[in-house]
Amino acid sequence: MTEALNELGALLELKRGDCVLGCDVAYGELTVDVVPGMIVEFVDFLKSDPSCKFSSLVDITAVDYPGRAKRFDVIYHFLSMYQNHRIRLRIQVREDEMVPSIIEVHPSANWFEREVFDMFGIIFSGHPDLRRILTDYGFRGYPLRKDFPTTGYVEVRYDEAQKRVVYEPVKLTQEYRQFDFMSPWEGANYVLPGDEKTKEGAK
Repeated sequence: MTEALNELGALLELKRGDCVLGCDVAYGELTVDVVPGMIVEFVDFLKSDPSCKFSSLVDITAVDYPGRAKRFDVIYHFLSMYQNHRIRLRIQVREDEMVPSIIEVHPSANWFEREVFDMFGIIFSGHPDLRRILTDYGFRGYPLRKDFPTTGYVEVRYDEAQKRVVYEPVKLTQEYRQFDFMSPWEGANYVLPGDEKTKEGAK
């Protein structure tokens, strides 16, 4: 499998050297670094080329590296059922940089790109309906960025009475309770159900 993936990587570098920055095989998958501005053309090539036929878009996600100038890696996973291969595409983008949408090639990218926008704040140019998909419409911030605060703000929950999502200050109250008689932490010397079997086995 590794040899086949290395051959595929070499083929991609040969045929689309204008798009490919580099290839690497790790954990049984081929990762290809792609020029951000050429992502649509390269995805279209992967889908239509007879030696590739990566017709199934599996996922689009991102990784946040706050210390880098190009803060985000946008990751695409594709499957070729014809060639029995998987491929991972990776592009590096700055926080203020837009990524071309691949909806024209893979319409199923619609919700994937919306999710990446919602969680990381990455904008996909050419997307027909780029709006939040997992958080509420008035939500501020991007939850999967490394600098997103995890405490001290508000919590989101669905209010059944109001039939909508509500935001409330986070309340981390601790309710103390006594353990019931079944708890072994109380140090009680009573007989628990089943203890009689131990005594019977000892006879």
